Amino acid sequence: MTNDASPVTAASAVPDSLIDGWAQHSRERPAPPVQDPGPFVPSPPPADAVVLFDGTSLDAWTMADGSPAAWRLVGDAFEVTPGTGTLKTRQAFGDVQLHIEWRSPNPPVGEDQDRGNSGVFFGGGRYEVQILDSYQSATYPDGQAAALYGQYPPRVNASRKPGEWQSYDITYIAPRFADGKLVSPAILTVLHNGVLVHDKQPLVGPTANRARVPYEVHEDRLPIQLQDHSHPVRFRNVWVREI
Repeated sequence: MTNDASPVTAASAVPDSLIDGWAQHSRERPAPPVQDPGPFVPSPPPADAVVLFDGTSLDAWTMADGSPAAWRLVGDAFEVTPGTGTLKTRQAFGDVQLHIEWRSPNPPVGEDQDRGNSGVFFGGGRYEVQILDSYQSATYPDGQAAALYGQYPPRVNASRKPGEWQSYDITYIAPRFADGKLVSPAILTVLHNGVLVHDKQPLVGPTANRARVPYEVHEDRLPIQLQDHSHPVRFRNVWVREI
């Protein structure tokens, strides 16, 4: 990828605390309308994909400290083992197309952010697409399922019921830096259950909770991570294509 944009400082990437006129985690922000995504459609990996989970092994993953993956296999899926910590890919990635399927616990437990919470992170844990049970469960819009956490709610709430498989198809374009300055931001496109919810959305900076954090210079290629948020969320059919 080439960039013709003029470099901007990290500080200027976060001009103020508002995004689209709303403070982070505002509960006054209108909730995205509910959209029925229709039936689940299988998405097998294409021939050029790097398969990160094929239903049999977590060999493509480690814990954040590099130790063997401690999450557990359940049938053809794997599940967060609460308290074990972040899972990350052994391989580092830059610009990618990621497919991942996930399922929140059923029956549901908890409410708001304490309900089927996890997340998909790019850039070595910096940029999150939220995983949450948002089926008939309210939370702040920039923290619901498929939100670019703390920044942008999804255009619609395409969540399925707890216990049903859901999918994310995410295109991640890594930020570019030159001479210690940000040249172009991270950009994410997200389909939730086949429904477009973010279209080439630039991020204002890394993901943060109750804070706006400026960009920091980092490598182009870093592991993809999955979050342990103390909920037994399950995953299957995980693959990426480098772009």
